[in-house]
Amino acid sequence: MFSSQILVFVLATSALLHPAQSFAPPSLLSASSKASSLVLNGKKSKRKGGGGGYSGGGKKGGGQQPRQEKQSVQDQRFDAATRQFMFTLSGLSKMLPDKSKKILDNIHLSFYPGAKIGIVGLNGSGKSTLLKIMAGVDTEYDGLARPLPGASIGYLAQEPVLEFPTVQENIDEAMKSSQAVLDEYNEKSMKLADPDITDDEMTQIMEDIEKLNDQIEAGDMWELDRVVSRAMDSLRVPPGDALVENLSGGEKRRTALCRLLLENHDMLLLDEPTNHLDAESIQWLETYLDKFKGTVVCITHDRYFLNNCAGWILELDRGKGYPHEGNYETFLDMKNKRLEEEKKAETAAAKAVANELEWIRTNPKAKGNKSKARLNRYDELLLAAAPTELRNAGQIYIPPGPRLGNEVIEVTNLKKSFGDRLLIDDLSFSLPPAGIVGVVGPNGAGKSTLIKMLTGLEEPDSGTIKVGDTVKMVSVGQERMDELDSSKTVFDEISEGLDEIELGTSSIMSRAYLSWFGFKGQSQQSKVGNLSGGERNRAQLAKLMKAGGNLIILDEPSNDLDVEVLRSLEEGLLNFAGSAFVVSHDRYMLDRLCTHILACEGDSKWHYFPGNYAEYEEDRMKRLGESSIKRITYAPLVNS
Repeated sequence: MFSSQILVFVLATSALLHPAQSFAPPSLLSASSKASSLVLNGKKSKRKGGGGGYSGGGKKGGGQQPRQEKQSVQDQRFDAATRQFMFTLSGLSKMLPDKSKKILDNIHLSFYPGAKIGIVGLNGSGKSTLLKIMAGVDTEYDGLARPLPGASIGYLAQEPVLEFPTVQENIDEAMKSSQAVLDEYNEKSMKLADPDITDDEMTQIMEDIEKLNDQIEAGDMWELDRVVSRAMDSLRVPPGDALVENLSGGEKRRTALCRLLLENHDMLLLDEPTNHLDAESIQWLETYLDKFKGTVVCITHDRYFLNNCAGWILELDRGKGYPHEGNYETFLDMKNKRLEEEKKAETAAAKAVANELEWIRTNPKAKGNKSKARLNRYDELLLAAAPTELRNAGQIYIPPGPRLGNEVIEVTNLKKSFGDRLLIDDLSFSLPPAGIVGVVGPNGAGKSTLIKMLTGLEEPDSGTIKVGDTVKMVSVGQERMDELDSSKTVFDEISEGLDEIELGTSSIMSRAYLSWFGFKGQSQQSKVGNLSGGERNRAQLAKLMKAGGNLIILDEPSNDLDVEVLRSLEEGLLNFAGSAFVVSHDRYMLDRLCTHILACEGDSKWHYFPGNYAEYEEDRMKRLGESSIKRITYAPLVNS
């Protein structure tokens, strides 16, 4: 979607010493170019307050302008050469606080205004740290991080802070500058009616009004209320009078994201913006960023989002930055070639990349047929799911449970209310052996409530849920987070202190198993009680996936997983000899895995569709003819 001729990686000191050479044009850069280890700015010094926020005169962006130091001739040439860029990183390095690991290692990166950059890499590779440095939040680093002077930079953290007590007050804060422009326009317009105004004053006011009018039209300010309402609806922001102290983590993130987009920054730094958004809200955000004329640097695990929104992919790996020109599909292709060149094509990780690349290149109809074909391969999956040795496996393996009978789960005339809302009304469906059902719908539609009924944690108001006699269910969701022992290390909690973990009829070294879920090296010795929410989710996933069920229920599994672990999980589910329910907003995962879609379509009505998400969306448009995004509505609650 976006022009990719906007990213420059500095590869040699000479590019700065000789202005005539300047920086190599992006089209001449190798997709697998490594950042140079040369120091571009003389001897490196620890910078305090050197974050990439905003300079004096720019809008608030969560940072501050780096301290200006006495410049040599080389420094002055550096400034002249980089003045055109929206942001410049030079010799950027960052150590962990305990000095045990360098997470960013001498990164050189410059990009022009309008760049759209997606950042990928394993958990712990420094993605969030890089954004914090650019936002001016983290100021303890070596090297240079400098924005374009006067640029306004907005930053969405993983756990944003809302300063005001209600949702509406936080949203209104974003509109202050726009409202000030409108107020000034109205004030000057009223002055034109002053009978005592001089010709010179009239001329000056008319010039001012013309400039203000240009600002208003560029910022779509004439219909400010409509713009705010549309953004709040599209991102499923809670009602304006809702108290921030009562909001969930997801509701706070959606409110913070809405506020950030309405602030009209020159550059957006987004850390996992699609978390806690439903599929339709993500599509709206993609459209917004497509039309956004500013710069975007985004960390996300959502691969369709990367495919649709990125002109460059920056992969962080062991401290280094690898630029890939193009979107996610192009990145996969180049990474596949790089792994082949490095003689790693036979590793499980490389094969997973190759499998995903093959799938993404398949035409939409063939993708749907491939998903449906799974239903006829249950016996084949069962036979293939018993490897005798897993010691060298490099991706997630899900051990099968007992052989499924013909009945897995059958739901008939299900009805469920919550308070005065009817969430589910007269829902019926049947899950076949080897079927993978994607559960989708807006936030608050009742997806998690449905899962709780399927797992027996809640009772329906009416209707029946019949679970087959052969079913052994494994559920991974928020309601089971308290099953982790906070006093134990990650290794002991998941492996039970054993060197090997039994997976069905096979075994694997415990440390290797933990690495499948992103726990490597010292992180395996971290106390569970010290883990972040995302890390706890991964630990819970690792603990329960080794149990060996034949029906797996996953509630938002893609949240907090990096692309590598997510790809490995998908491979595990594709080869899993059993059935699954997957509650997810990740359209890529839903397309790649699902044989059926169970969707809430509003007014407490649900639709069960045979096919993947893309096929369901096509069918929904034909049936409902509705593409606009609306808040979830509920049917009136009636006594049954």
